Amino acid sequence: MAVARSLSSGRMRDGVQDNATTRAIARLRRHRYGALVDGLIDEPSFLAKSMFGGMACYLHGRMMLILTDRRPPWRGVLVATGHESHASLRQTLPTLIVHPIISKWLYLGEDAPDFEECAGELVELILQDDPRLGVESKPRAPRRRAAAKPKRPKARVPKSRG
Repeated sequence: MAVARSLSSGRMRDGVQDNATTRAIARLRRHRYGALVDGLIDEPSFLAKSMFGGMACYLHGRMMLILTDRRPPWRGVLVATGHESHASLRQTLPTLIVHPIISKWLYLGEDAPDFEECAGELVELILQDDPRLGVESKPRAPRRRAAAKPKRPKARVPKSRG
């Protein structure tokens, strides 16, 4: 197992990452766009998870980016942010567009002329903990247990007299 600094996910035990975290980071490093977020991996609060067929990157307890390598509009970087930050972020990084399906987020398509430069600027903003970037995950509602079914009495089979 790999030794790590610390993760906000609580997946650390005695300074060692659990297997799921180690596998997620290894998968991120193999991802088509994984090199774009190398600067985030060494941050103490970094966490990677599989999501939407891509890799979600969390920092400072917030989901920041999802790297996706399917067909457009799922080929590039989804930027997790709120509607209120769109104009400001698009002014800073004009290559970003509103994602055509998930309109609450911005999108940096692989076909953008300055794809790598813009992704690098996004990583820098994330490292600076820019408040315009990232969304907090909503805590999951506790699962409700199914109501216990009443037990049916077992059918009694009469003894054969034979």
